[in-house]
Amino acid sequence: MVRDEQVARSKAIQQRTGKTFHLATRLLPQRVRHATYVLYAFFRLADEVVDDVGDVTPEERRAELERLRAAALGETETDDPVISAFSEMREQYGIDDADVNTFVDAMLTDITKGRYETYAELEAYMDGSAAAVGRMMTAVMDPDEREEALPHATKLGEAFQMSNFLRDVREDIDERDRIYLPRTTLREHGVTDDQIRRYELTEGFATAMESELHRTEALYREGVAGIKYLPADCQFAVLLAAVLYADHHRLIRERNYDVLSATPELGTLRKLSLLARTRYYWMWTKDPETVFWRVSSVSKRGSPTAGPGRHDGLPAR
Repeated sequence: MVRDEQVARSKAIQQRTGKTFHLATRLLPQRVRHATYVLYAFFRLADEVVDDVGDVTPEERRAELERLRAAALGETETDDPVISAFSEMREQYGIDDADVNTFVDAMLTDITKGRYETYAELEAYMDGSAAAVGRMMTAVMDPDEREEALPHATKLGEAFQMSNFLRDVREDIDERDRIYLPRTTLREHGVTDDQIRRYELTEGFATAMESELHRTEALYREGVAGIKYLPADCQFAVLLAAVLYADHHRLIRERNYDVLSATPELGTLRKLSLLARTRYYWMWTKDPETVFWRVSSVSKRGSPTAGPGRHDGLPAR
């Protein structure tokens, strides 16, 4: 049984490092909310092994991740309250060991790899860093239609990850020397790694970003289409998370794709406004897709703008 202090420690990590996801998590039912705190904290601890380098060598980081993997899979004892809680939850909810391994393998990749030649290569990495996370969350929610839900959860996890990549271009360069935009996309638009490192906002960079925004919005369409397969008491929270993460695309476009001078961030008032609007339309129809098209900055048919004014049968507000 996961103890209250383990949940509290995990919740504190999410509050500190994942404010957008934390807002959505708070709206989950307790049976899922507490488990989600632990999942997120576990993912964050692994991420920090990779990203908080300091004087730690790559070999030491790999060794630490392998220790984390063994403890998470219940193969060794640990005194870390988050990892021990995750290991208990893995058994309680039937989280697949393969997903844990795939996630840790992706974290290992981050130690030595900072460039991705093609989107297919990046997608393979995201199978561990994002899709596996979606599959673990699905296991915790335990939907009746799990097989129908899983492919969509995978796509939604990838959509969230891509939105983060597109938002965090400067941060990833400054803090990790990584560029997650596929090189094939950059070359197609005449952009080099060196230009990005110099924070040169060119027309080619803007069109490359727009191309990846479109690709990511296709992932949202696939992902949101599967929210209806989740338990009824989980759907609104997942829908809100999708609305919040996708709203970074609006920010990026409003900044004319300038993610190089600073990292676009959603303010608290904007998040609360999106929460209120999403809840308002949720009162009228419990259909996640309908509400997403009404509230989010992603359109149903692939145009770059969306929002109020579309004719979807819902009242205006």
